[in-house]
Amino acid sequence: MPVAKGSTIDPARTRAAILEAATPVLYERGIDGIGVAELCARIGVSKETLYRHFGTKDGLVQAILEARSERVTGWLTEAVAAAGDDPHDQLASVFDALQRWYDRPAFRGCAMVNASAQHHDDAVRAITTRHLDRYVDLLTGIAARAGAADPGALGRQLLMLVEGATIVAAHHGTADTAGQARTAALTLLATASSRSDTS
Repeated sequence: MPVAKGSTIDPARTRAAILEAATPVLYERGIDGIGVAELCARIGVSKETLYRHFGTKDGLVQAILEARSERVTGWLTEAVAAAGDDPHDQLASVFDALQRWYDRPAFRGCAMVNASAQHHDDAVRAITTRHLDRYVDLLTGIAARAGAADPGALGRQLLMLVEGATIVAAHHGTADTAGQARTAALTLLATASSRSDTS
């Protein structure tokens, strides 16, 4: 990324710019689907610059996945908060947000799960685990607010619907995929809430 004459180099801004430019390329092509030379050419940086900021391509991948996890978790948390106090509305908002994501032309599935499947690396797997843990925390919170007898178990079941819908949308078509998962999730939530009420 060329620096205009007379301007100063800001390492944090350069790092952020590399992350922003590399994220869609690696998401589209897959982390093992593009080499460092082609990646650097596509995003307009030298290998030396990339290595100076991230150490290796793996370091760049890890930084991208961490940033994406933060962004996705924040986006879903905001959707839940905007849905109001009813946990059924909160859960519905998760799947509504997912459907909007699935409908984007650039949608290629969950970046963390894709990366973990493509690149058997302990650091990537750890990032994926933390990402899924964040989903479980969000979904368990909804389950607890709904009065589920075992919010943790229900949170994991809901995660399976979220990730299952994402995989189906990526590989089998996006038409109403989240809507179908939403129906199943709300049924699970209602069943768990009613059992708690009668116990």
